[in-house]
Parts: sequence; structure tokens; C-alpha cells
Amino acid sequence: MTRPSTVPRLLAIAAAMALGACATAPQPLRGEFSPVTPEQAGSSGAEGERVRWGGSIIAVDPRTDSTCFEVLGRPLSGNARPRDTDLGTGRFLACRGGFYDPAIFAEGREMTVVGRFAGSEVRPVGEYAYPYPRVDAEVVFLWPERDQRDLYYVGTPWYHHPRFWGGYYLRPYHPIVVRRPPPE
Repeated sequence: MTRPSTVPRLLAIAAAMALGACATAPQPLRGEFSPVTPEQAGSSGAEGERVRWGGSIIAVDPRTDSTCFEVLGRPLSGNARPRDTDLGTGRFLACRGGFYDPAIFAEGREMTVVGRFAGSEVRPVGEYAYPYPRVDAEVVFLWPERDQRDLYYVGTPWYHHPRFWGGYYLRPYHPIVVRRPPPE
């Protein structure tokens, strides 16, 4: 009886570790958090729970002893960065002690915050009275701006082989590369 080679196992473990490293959140954004989203926060009774929310900055309001950020929430990826998507999770406010320069924390920049849900505050959005969930932020993490040369692929790497019924196979293919348009 021959002993199976350990090389394939080691390669599988190395690949799993490499993929896991790609989805690791920066140290300040790690931890256990409530799964409640900004949309659900007002009706969930989650006041006081620790949350990790992120999105794009809409406005920055520096006050005498703190700064509040108005954020358009978006789902977070595995590394806690807001996903580049049109799907939203609702608007929210994140406030933290100290001064955060509105020139650096500019409109449209992506941020992730960690803190405690502290109730809601009603503010106008146009003529609509919007109930903003408020986070007393412990961590305010500003992400580097995305490179406008980010590429993404259109299509799928899977195809149905015409000679075989019932199976899809990974094909070597040349994806269609589309450039994202620059933000306006």
C-alpha cells in the first residue's frame, strides 16, 4: 500500500490561506458585530449593540468637540471595505470625538466605522424627514481612493461543453475587460 503524497494537501492548505488573507479586515475593523444594517437599526431595538457599517461619505459636520459623518451605507466586502455597488443599506450618521478635516474626509470617499448604535436622529433629505441611525464611533477608517483603472470582467468562466451532457467546465478564456467610467 502506498502512502498518498502530502504535496497536494500542502498546496491546498497554502491556497486556502492565501485566499483567506485577501479577505482579512484591517486590525481596527476586526471583531464581533451585530448583523443589523442601518436600514434595520431603527426597527430592531438594537440600541447599544456594536456594529460595523460602511459606505460613501455624503457630508461631514465638524463640531466643537466632535465630527459627525453622514454616510450612504453599502454592503461590506470580506475585508470590511464598502462594496462598489449601487445597492445601499440606508443612510446613517457616525460621530466621533475630535476634528476630522472635511477636505480629507471628502464627499464620495469610502469609510467604515465601528461603534455602538445610539438611536436615531431625524434629518431632512430634500423634503423628506429621514430617520438616520446614529453610531457613536470607536473607529473611523477612511479607505484609500479606488484606482480608476480597476478592471472587472464581464461574462463567466463556465461554459457547457457541447459533447458532454450535464456538466459545466471551467474554460480557459479571454474575458471582456471593461473600464469603469470616471466618477462625475
